[in-house]
Amino acid sequence: MYILAHVLLAALAVPTALACLYLLVLTLLSARLRPPPPSLRRVRFDVVVPAHDEAEVIERTVRSLLQLDWPRDAFRVLVIADNCSDATAALARACGASVLERHDTSRRGKGYALEFAFEHCRRDGFAQALVVVDADSEVSANLLEAFATRIERGTQALQVHYGVLNPRVSWRTRLMTIAMTAFHLVRSRARERLGVSCGIRGNGWCVTQALLGTVPYRAYSLTEDIEFGIALALAGQRVAYCDEAQVRGEMVSRAAAAGKQRQRWEHGRFALLRSSALPLLGRALARGDRVCLDLALDLLVLPLSYVALAVLLLLGGAAALTWWQPANAPWLWLAVATAAALWLHILRGWQLSGIGWRGLLDMACAPLFVLWKLRVLLGRRGPDAWVRTEREGP
Repeated sequence: MYILAHVLLAALAVPTALACLYLLVLTLLSARLRPPPPSLRRVRFDVVVPAHDEAEVIERTVRSLLQLDWPRDAFRVLVIADNCSDATAALARACGASVLERHDTSRRGKGYALEFAFEHCRRDGFAQALVVVDADSEVSANLLEAFATRIERGTQALQVHYGVLNPRVSWRTRLMTIAMTAFHLVRSRARERLGVSCGIRGNGWCVTQALLGTVPYRAYSLTEDIEFGIALALAGQRVAYCDEAQVRGEMVSRAAAAGKQRQRWEHGRFALLRSSALPLLGRALARGDRVCLDLALDLLVLPLSYVALAVLLLLGGAAALTWWQPANAPWLWLAVATAAALWLHILRGWQLSGIGWRGLLDMACAPLFVLWKLRVLLGRRGPDAWVRTEREGP
């Protein structure tokens, strides 16, 4: 029994401690990045907005994009109304966007919509680079400037900070703001400083036409963004992080709608972990590729709520074993150090989120958030098709 307890605790402690060590290293490297010099403002962009029944929010997004600080004849806003049954297309046109309507009930999903848009832009020949912004988002005015200055210096794939548009709606959106800041901002700053890939985050990313000619877009899974970022890494391309610009997307606060959204994300991420972690590790070991190694580690480190649950289990197991036999105190020290590393990572996410002291108080709800996510993950899986997230209005 004693040996079995040690084996079980070791099986939990090793991956948990390694994950928290990885997060601690990224936390320590998360200082603000220095922006590059101004661009020559000559790059032409197509800003692609994939939309499925987004009549409630598409006007706000198009207006935000049309206010970008970039020569008006050097960018277009292109809305892809994908299998829409509402007024998305008409509203987008009325706001000044170009609209492509796509109707294909057998190939449904954001990945197919993006492939359709990218192929149209390639044939059209206007843009040198393509930017992807979700239909429920607002962007900072310097978005295209941040991309252009790096493209002029040879970078071909880029990502800006992806934040939350409505962080103060509920305790759930405030916790999601802290978690997304830790995931997108803290980690991306560190990975850019290390010269590896920050990955594609689904919203607020850019790729050049030249790169798409080398690595065609063929990502159709529930996590098509991470999938394409991995494809780029396997092709020898990293995704650079633009710290000075951002895109903010709307997050749902109601449990039912948030549960459906989270379930799609979690199942998609775990499926990608099973299919891509080993190929990335194999490429990293065979060729000494640190970009692939970091993306593999990023996949293997589970979302913060699951890491926190593992840390709590480790603390409880180590405390029980130490109470049983005081000579086992090193297990408890390791558990405490692991918890401290995770807590520093979360605190850094809170600090950079700008959510204020209310966010710290909301962390008392974190155990409920973890239990909710576990219930969602273990619940009945929904459809793999593109399911529109319920919007909550102004």
